[in-house]
Amino acid sequence: MTKRKEQYNEASNLTVSHEIRIRFNETDPLGIVWHGHYITYFEDGREAFGRQHGLTYLDIAKTGYTTPIVKSKCEHKLSLRYGDVVTIETTVVDTPAAKIIYRFKIIDAQGEVACTGETTQVFLDKEGNLMLTNPPFYEEWKRKVGLLK
Repeated sequence: MTKRKEQYNEASNLTVSHEIRIRFNETDPLGIVWHGHYITYFEDGREAFGRQHGLTYLDIAKTGYTTPIVKSKCEHKLSLRYGDVVTIETTVVDTPAAKIIYRFKIIDAQGEVACTGETTQVFLDKEGNLMLTNPPFYEEWKRKVGLLK
């Protein structure tokens, strides 16, 4: 019997690094990044991943599906400040379930992990129905990137 957690493995060969500079408007009066912006940084990471691997929101929309986020998790380790240059590492999680899971690491200029997180997206068809199996385009994408044989 396969344990549920064993079905969800990071596909480390599918990691994209994306660099950003912290903007003034993302900080509080103390110059520290406001906690809500980390979710936006995760979106920056998902978009960079999608551009590199052909899985952007627009690519998905062309197939007739949408992928709303149904779960997000964010753990803060270190504060980021205005002007910092950070790297967002985004990795897709290989799962047989009908969803896309991304894991994130936000790394500061000293190589320290400032934040980790995860988002889960599900598939909805044109009518807004939840897909209980992976749509054909996603199965094909998984084959293309080596997640399915």
